[in-house]
This record gives sequence, structure tokens and C-alpha cells, in this order.
Amino acid sequence: QVQLVESGGGLAQPGGSLRLSCAASGFTFSNYAMIWARQAPGKGLEFVSGIYSDGSDTYYADSVKGRFTISRDDAKNTLYLQMNSLKPEDTALYYCTKGTNPIVVFTSGGWLYDARGQGTQVTVSS
Repeated sequence: QVQLVESGGGLAQPGGSLRLSCAASGFTFSNYAMIWARQAPGKGLEFVSGIYSDGSDTYYADSVKGRFTISRDDAKNTLYLQMNSLKPEDTALYYCTKGTNPIVVFTSGGWLYDARGQGTQVTVSS
């Protein structure tokens, strides 16, 4: 079955960096778009960044554009999120989600996905 396991979260100071990883198994990783999402306390799931199956296109939420970089290594079945210039408002539980298509499909409610990991906590605080 599909498994997504996030890692790399932790405590960072404002202005600091973290690199999240998502190890995928149970499906052909290279065939699907992958998306990072986050959920802050008391808020809904929010799109952060997405990448096409072939890596040819990427998307970022306005709130992270220029600070976060998404990438994938299909040989390792791993998705990454490099987070720089972290802000306290980046504090959230970060999830890796599997898209339903080779491209990221956005809907009025968010994006299409059919699997999600357990999440990794990112806390930005001095």
C-alpha cells in the first residue's frame, strides 16, 4: 500500500533553515505529482508547494515563494522541501501528499491527492 513518511522537522530560529524529506513507497513514485501541505494549529490544510512527476514544473504558495524550494529524487523515491528564511508563521505540521496525476491538479477546494503521510512538525521560534 501507499506509504509516505516525512522527516526533517524540528525547531528552528527565525531566519533559519530546515530540509524536509518524504520517503515514498507502494506506488510508482515517478508517475505522480507530489505536493507539500501544512496545517497550523486551529487552521485547515494549506497548500505549500507542488512538483510535476517529471519535475518540469513547480508551484508555490505566495507565502513561501522565494524562500522554499521543492525537489524530488525519483531514484530514491524521495520528495524534499528546502525551507530557508523561516518565519514564525511557518510553524505547522507539514505533510507530504501524493497527487492523483502526473501534474498538480488544483480545485476550488485545494488540490487533488489520494494519500498523505503522518506529518512532521516544524516550529519556528526564538
